[in-house]
Amino acid sequence: MTRPARFQAPAVVVALWLGTGVATGQPRELIIRNGTIITDAGTVQGDLRIRNGLIDEIGERLTAGSSAREIDADGLLVLPGGVDPHVHLGGNWVDDYTSGSAAALAGGITTISNFVTVRGDQVAEAMAQAATQVETEAIADVILHPIIGDPDPVTPQLEALAASGHTSLKVFMVRPSFDRDVPGFLNLLVTARDTGILTMLHCEDAAIVSTTAERFIAEGRGALRYYPDARPVLAEVVATQRAVAFSEATGAPIYLVHLSSERALRVAEEAQARGLPVYVETRPIYLHLTRERFEGPDAGLYMGQPPLRTQQDQDALWDGIARGTIHTIGTDHVAYTREQKLDPEQNVQRHRAGMNNLQVMRPMLYSDGVRTGRITVEQFVALTATNPAKLFGLYPAKGTIAVGADADLVIWDPDETRTIRNEDALSNTGFSIHAGREVTGWPVMTIRRGEVVYENGRVTGAAGSGRLAPRQRWQAPDLP
Repeated sequence: MTRPARFQAPAVVVALWLGTGVATGQPRELIIRNGTIITDAGTVQGDLRIRNGLIDEIGERLTAGSSAREIDADGLLVLPGGVDPHVHLGGNWVDDYTSGSAAALAGGITTISNFVTVRGDQVAEAMAQAATQVETEAIADVILHPIIGDPDPVTPQLEALAASGHTSLKVFMVRPSFDRDVPGFLNLLVTARDTGILTMLHCEDAAIVSTTAERFIAEGRGALRYYPDARPVLAEVVATQRAVAFSEATGAPIYLVHLSSERALRVAEEAQARGLPVYVETRPIYLHLTRERFEGPDAGLYMGQPPLRTQQDQDALWDGIARGTIHTIGTDHVAYTREQKLDPEQNVQRHRAGMNNLQVMRPMLYSDGVRTGRITVEQFVALTATNPAKLFGLYPAKGTIAVGADADLVIWDPDETRTIRNEDALSNTGFSIHAGREVTGWPVMTIRRGEVVYENGRVTGAAGSGRLAPRQRWQAPDLP
């Protein structure tokens, strides 16, 4: 019986996960023994049997076949694989499905997502092209969200989109084109409701964002240190109020991505209290960093949309997580190199927004949340696995530990302490904005559909072994 080893620096990781012919030799049967099994509903001690990629049995002292691999998880946690509903890969960014998967799996995330830009009415074509990339590049499993810029040609195609298993879409309220097409987007919301599609909304008001940034530049305040005020909380509040109104007017469920401020959270909470289907995601950077980062020489590293907020906002977000009014944590992983992020030509209007977070999101949330008593380990599982699986049509195949579910599992050492280091980053960015932070609680093994794909500090799954995860149409979820 093998025991998961502690982390080793990933000196030869690339050779293992680029599909260079390394045989995985995965057994048909896997037994995980003596682990503390955690779901959003509670904790049990026992064994897990995995067969043919699924959880086959949960019990005590399970017998093993002669060819089974047995893993000793005594003193360790067994968690559902994470589900990250907010990831950006490919295009102008330096992470593709392979490097993004590697970072995710090392961080205990087994299902990632990506956003697919739809041009005109080319919905099927855009989704098919992305699916081909997933088939050849991904190690983690994947879900896709089309980004809709022009609602009118896309709305008639939503039934076909849902029938093909893509049951979410994204709209950027922060783009100037949104206000020109509001009637079309309202029709899109109604059709999304009727076809079982969840609408994701980036809530910042385009007019406030653009005119405020222009004014700051005209006044000589275009440097990045002015960014939090040049992209004010008010822009997020106004857009969140409108998003809630759109949901109320149409009856459509909405999912507010990367909510960053206390004031916007209060708008969402008031809507939830009235029974509206308003679901909230926040982002790791708002839980671990504040706007003071813009005062230093490396302000470009911390550029995001919306910006980093105050300590009061951060405290309110942690409180919302604990009370259940914030439902998920999405990394909003965007991969730029350090040099790109520190480009001196950037200003409050034109900049490279986004940070890589896939590898450290769950460890940092566990360390700053569970270890400090802010949230329970069951809430940790709900936020990072169960709730996103339910919201995006993956549950119960993913997001939980149950007989018949995909064997997406993470063996987690709750006591292992590491310092985040740039040289350990598996993202092609090659660095972490959290380098130097000491974090307690890390994955020691990640299993995706019954295959050990991360072990001993190395990603062992092959590119192309991930797949598009089957999804159901929208159903109002039962969330804790």
